Amino acid sequence: MATDGDRTPSEVLDNLQVEAFHPESDREPGEDNIQRFGFDIHPVVFPVSLVVIALFITLTLFFEDISSVLGLYTPAGELMTASWAYTSVFEFINEKFGWFYVLTVNVIIIALAFFALSKYGMIRIGGPKAEKEFSDFEWIAMLFSAGMGIGLLFFGVAEPMFHFASGGGSFFDVGESTAAAGGAAIGITYFHWGFHPWAIYGLVGLGLAFFSFNRGLPLTFRSIFWPLLGKRIYSWPGHLIDLTAVFATLFGLATALGLGVRQMNAGLTFIGTNFFGVGIPSSVWVQIGLIALITSIATVSVAAGLEGGVKKLSKANVYLMFTMLAFMILAGPTLFILDTLVGGLGVYLGNFLELSFYTEAFASEGVDWQHSWTVFYWGFWIAWSPFVGLFIARISKGRTIREFVGGVLILPSLVSFLWVAAFGGSALFVELERQANGIVGPLNQQGQAVALFELLSFYPFTLVSAAVGTLLLGTFFVTSSDSGSLVVDHLTSGGKHDVPKPQRIMWAVTEGSVAAVLLLGNGLNALRTASITTGLPFAAVLLLMVYTIYLGLDHELEILESEEFEELVDEIEDEDDVEVSKESGEIVTDIDEPDGTAGD
Repeated sequence: MATDGDRTPSEVLDNLQVEAFHPESDREPGEDNIQRFGFDIHPVVFPVSLVVIALFITLTLFFEDISSVLGLYTPAGELMTASWAYTSVFEFINEKFGWFYVLTVNVIIIALAFFALSKYGMIRIGGPKAEKEFSDFEWIAMLFSAGMGIGLLFFGVAEPMFHFASGGGSFFDVGESTAAAGGAAIGITYFHWGFHPWAIYGLVGLGLAFFSFNRGLPLTFRSIFWPLLGKRIYSWPGHLIDLTAVFATLFGLATALGLGVRQMNAGLTFIGTNFFGVGIPSSVWVQIGLIALITSIATVSVAAGLEGGVKKLSKANVYLMFTMLAFMILAGPTLFILDTLVGGLGVYLGNFLELSFYTEAFASEGVDWQHSWTVFYWGFWIAWSPFVGLFIARISKGRTIREFVGGVLILPSLVSFLWVAAFGGSALFVELERQANGIVGPLNQQGQAVALFELLSFYPFTLVSAAVGTLLLGTFFVTSSDSGSLVVDHLTSGGKHDVPKPQRIMWAVTEGSVAAVLLLGNGLNALRTASITTGLPFAAVLLLMVYTIYLGLDHELEILESEEFEELVDEIEDEDDVEVSKESGEIVTDIDEPDGTAGD
């Protein structure tokens, strides 16, 4: 071991982390990579990902031609189309495996609460003395931008309106489009955008962060299964795990971006028609143009890296989002919004357990409502979990398990509740107090993308608010593309934390291209089905992940409390002249750094 003067206190503690906690493996992340033409790629995951993505796009675009050649027909005797095939797969999974999604998400939320509230909560991501890479505000801004941004803008008005019109679906027994239906609508929307989805993201983020930063393993999905697979994570079992994560990330992100540009198109059409007399068509070509524009911006941002691009844009997103939120609260029915916030929480929490385990097994009316909403959402959140979870893991070093879970599970949920209360509540106020079918009517006729802008038309400064809403969609589009590119970079580079700029740019362009090509080929149904289908095997993976995270945390705590760890600490104190105190797993050094500043 090095003597005093050879290493700084930080280096001593890093060495302690390696010696005490890292597994006995001489492998380094990305050591088998191919490094050519400015790329640093995993020799299996990278090329196989590109081949499968290309095959999926080709199959979707030329499905009818393939069906004609092979003589494939539907049960009704019509030539099989991609839309029919993907819809059939989607409905089959929702109908047959809805119960499994419901059970899985509940196990996840219970496990995450256990990890945070138990003795494991004091364990720090990155080791006992790891420092935070980002401030609390920057951390919250980035994880919220990656996890919910476009979705809340798209569904924040549309979803409560659907539940309002249906009388609370099959769960609530209330009249359609009544005041009681309004309360049910807010409670259900809270359920779909609250603790459950963030628990999914939190579990994945915790597992990836722990095994990467605490165990020194690659920042990829394969690392979470080290307790079960050992060194086999570096062979085909690990390759398959990472490949599934790449597909889930890319297809889930492309689906969200496709929905996002449809809403941006609706916003531009609304502004042009109502304020400038310009008829901007709602068409695929306009949406592809928007994808091209925003992907070019995202490419510049992702080229600047996590610090230079993604962090700054995420912070700008949050400022813009809270500006729009404040406007809606002040310009809208403020008292009604506050009543909606509190009353909606009452409905949500009062029905929390029953909503959480609801499967429509005993529903007399409106059956399939849950499959269209809850099961779809749970499948979609699970499919998105590799993307959002890995990104959260990448930015969460230095936080305790308890702090991590509190930040990921509670704070974003509270923002979601406030957003839904402001925008969903203002929409309900229009329906109940000002003009029945004022928003539900256009929603049913023109689709979900118009709901936000129809709402804004009932309140002051419509032009400004609609423009800000459209801009916010664009900035969330950019940050989602940025985050997704960084995640796919990690997965296809063998888990390296930093990859070359050309590689980051390539994946940003690929994501936009996939969304654009499939929009052109009417492939959003294909993407939605791909996302939900990928979510099914991932649900089983997440259940297994609960167990591997438990094994990892238990082993970490066992080491922290062991005599061997104390002996190693004593050895470091003797040989490096470092004073180390162990207090709830925390390590504190009291010698001077070379520049004269004291170590913590």
